[in-house]
Amino acid sequence: MNFPSPLIKGTLIKRYKRFLSDIELENGEIITAHCANSGSMMGLKDPGSEVWLSPSDNPKRKLKYTWELVDSGTSLVGINTALPNKIVTEAIRNNRIEALTGYETIRNEVKYGEKSRIDILLSSGKKPECYVEVKSVTLSRQDGIAEFPDAVTSRGTKHLRELANMVENGHRAAMFYLVQRMDCERFTLAADIDPAYREAFADARQRGVEVYCYDCNISSEGITIRQSIPIVE
Repeated sequence: MNFPSPLIKGTLIKRYKRFLSDIELENGEIITAHCANSGSMMGLKDPGSEVWLSPSDNPKRKLKYTWELVDSGTSLVGINTALPNKIVTEAIRNNRIEALTGYETIRNEVKYGEKSRIDILLSSGKKPECYVEVKSVTLSRQDGIAEFPDAVTSRGTKHLRELANMVENGHRAAMFYLVQRMDCERFTLAADIDPAYREAFADARQRGVEVYCYDCNISSEGITIRQSIPIVE
């Protein structure tokens, strides 16, 4: 997935109210950018961090800029949680994820479960439908280890249970963790942050939900799937 226009570099002043961030551009101008991330962004919101923004020419937008990347000190990190669905969908279309190949139709944001929408629904007349939930992973508290979640996520716990229900109804279901950074070799669950999510994960896996984790190549030009990384429980 390529960014539609060149990103603009700046320095983070602060992130606040979850969805707002004040940033100083290289020309000295201070702007407020949209922060498309409802998580805690632990380790990624330190004042003085180098960040990259995407501009918008939509006159109806309240904020012209969206915060896309941050330099963590060991890697660029993609913090925009609106992008992983696009990144994974593109990878599936390009047959980059072997376990999710062979489907004729790919649809996004399809209603299912209890007032939920599945990120990606794969369909084929020759096999059961496959429900794919995508989670953006940005947290890393130990060298080489990516973690999810970075905050309590009751919504994420609900998604795991609904995926398990799809399996019991005769479909495939997969939880796909997209690590939006390049400095991690393994993935694990942050059970100390959200023990309920950890329990739901174990239950969903036991009930047949498949689990995949891939990291990314990240630059100011775009973000693409790189390779599968092992999941450690």
